[in-house]
Amino acid sequence: MTRIPENKFGVHVRGVNLGGWLVLERWMKESLFAGVNGKDETAFCVQLGREEATRRLREHWDTWITEADFAWIADHGLNAVRIPVGHWIFGSASGYPYHERYGADPHPYVDGGIERLDWAFDWAERHGLMVLVDLHCAPGCQNAFDNGGIEGVCDWHKRPEYVDFAVLTLERLAERYGGRKALWGIETLNEPRWDRRPEDPLFVPDEAIRDFNRRAYKAIRRHCPPESGAVVLHDGFRGPRIGELFGAFGGHAFRNVVLDAHRYQCFDDWHRSLDAAGNVCDAEENLAAELRELDGNVLPTVVGEWSLGTGGPRTDEERQAFFDAQIKAFENGRGFFFWSYRIESGNPAWSLRDAVEKGMRPSEFAIQPRRG
Repeated sequence: MTRIPENKFGVHVRGVNLGGWLVLERWMKESLFAGVNGKDETAFCVQLGREEATRRLREHWDTWITEADFAWIADHGLNAVRIPVGHWIFGSASGYPYHERYGADPHPYVDGGIERLDWAFDWAERHGLMVLVDLHCAPGCQNAFDNGGIEGVCDWHKRPEYVDFAVLTLERLAERYGGRKALWGIETLNEPRWDRRPEDPLFVPDEAIRDFNRRAYKAIRRHCPPESGAVVLHDGFRGPRIGELFGAFGGHAFRNVVLDAHRYQCFDDWHRSLDAAGNVCDAEENLAAELRELDGNVLPTVVGEWSLGTGGPRTDEERQAFFDAQIKAFENGRGFFFWSYRIESGNPAWSLRDAVEKGMRPSEFAIQPRRG
């Protein structure tokens, strides 16, 4: 059986996201949202009500990801999982703050997620996998997307109680898992809004992200020393200003800090215009060069999300070539986490398990351990 390496931070991370499990996104499992007019977990819980939401979600939790999936992941050359969680992970007793979208119920989310996260750590340790716990949803939502818990809302930085509770949740995660052998890191916040136009109602100032990450680092380090786990900061898609925003976290006051850069070729017009050869070229040249720059001059960098999604259909051979090119590019950083392990539709562009079972060569995951 694969063992977790003694030096977890000296190996190249080859991971996959367990998306759609402890944080819901409708597109990942459409059938779960029957009767719900919305795409996010808040809409799911508020509209279904406590009894029905609990019934559906607990059945989903116990079937979408099981120990058998951890065994499959380990058996196919991967060594890590990234697990998105919401700020409600510790349940209604944690006292998460109210948002107007909750309506009459101040605590609409289903309790029980933290027990499933405990199971995930147990399974990871049995199967030799490392775990990155990712705070995917802050109170009030940090990006206005369904993956932030409340689509169309970006309020997390506007109310002190929202920021305070996000920091507290990270500290609780560090206290609970800081001593676990499987822990690779804790990510402070997934994809905070990147628009930099002050007139935009969804605008998030750089200072809000910088100050939050400083507080989050200190809170995590109270229970999780640098040798036990990385503190992972999402780059916020800040582009050329990324060094200004994150460079200070490479200083002596911050240890074992890792940058998370999500890189897709399917969400902007330029990437969607590429043909199959263009996908490969962009990964081999632009992505590789960007990762060399980030990893060498900003912070150690992982690609926490990527996929085989493109602007058009691809043959199996084209998909394999695109997969290979991205894997090779990731060698210029500290590793990767594919998005995601599975989706209900079975689309291999987004479901790693389906891609492998439809012919993707799992041997491509076998990158040698990083040296130095």
